[in-house]
Amino acid sequence: MSEDMIPVGANESFQFNCSKENKCFNECCRDLNQFLTPYDILRLRKNLNISTEEFINKYTTTHMGDESGLPVLTFKVVDNELKCPFVSDEGCTVYGDRPASCRTYPLARAISRNRDTGKITEYFALIKEPHCLGFSCEKKQTPNEWNSDQEIIKYNEMNDLLMELISLKNTTIPGSLDSVSMDIFILGCYNLDRFRDNVVNDDFLAKHNIPADVVDKIKVDDELLLKTGINWVKYELFGMDLNF
Repeated sequence: MSEDMIPVGANESFQFNCSKENKCFNECCRDLNQFLTPYDILRLRKNLNISTEEFINKYTTTHMGDESGLPVLTFKVVDNELKCPFVSDEGCTVYGDRPASCRTYPLARAISRNRDTGKITEYFALIKEPHCLGFSCEKKQTPNEWNSDQEIIKYNEMNDLLMELISLKNTTIPGSLDSVSMDIFILGCYNLDRFRDNVVNDDFLAKHNIPADVVDKIKVDDELLLKTGINWVKYELFGMDLNF
């Protein structure tokens, strides 16, 4: 599907609105090849009240990223329309916990990180696809306003941690990981329930002098668990310190 990418400043207004009134409603939920981040999966499996492992097995498929050499999880699509498993005639059935890419659309987001300060700079572009009629609506907002309205800030914060890990991997270990390293990456980033059982509850963190109160928080706080999983992958694959 052809599309145009038009750069837009963080505080520059653009015209767009997505609603059931648009004749294209739900079209963007078809013809999918949708990458899911670890935080996407964390939110979706909580919405469905199932384990991360059950969600991964039931709703996702895994293939290797051409550029990253890392496993990429995408939705298992439904029927010949290649539609999202959670779309209905009335819209998204998991709307409150929809993935970051759904929340961000029609924006694309890229970041750069200052090596000295660690400060992140955001860049945005509008994705204009032929099927989308949202740009003909009158509502105007800036990317910053859109991100706030779509509650994307927390998603970006968590997903930037993954991007930092991927950048570290590509700098340190170009190409594909071996099977053991691949399992470590999937365990620490995606299969968080098993990570909690195999690592957190196995006194691993206590052995590394992580304060007991922090370990207790990790056991019940899924966002902190994900941050811990990413730190653990850095420790296992790149010998970095476990920082909390």
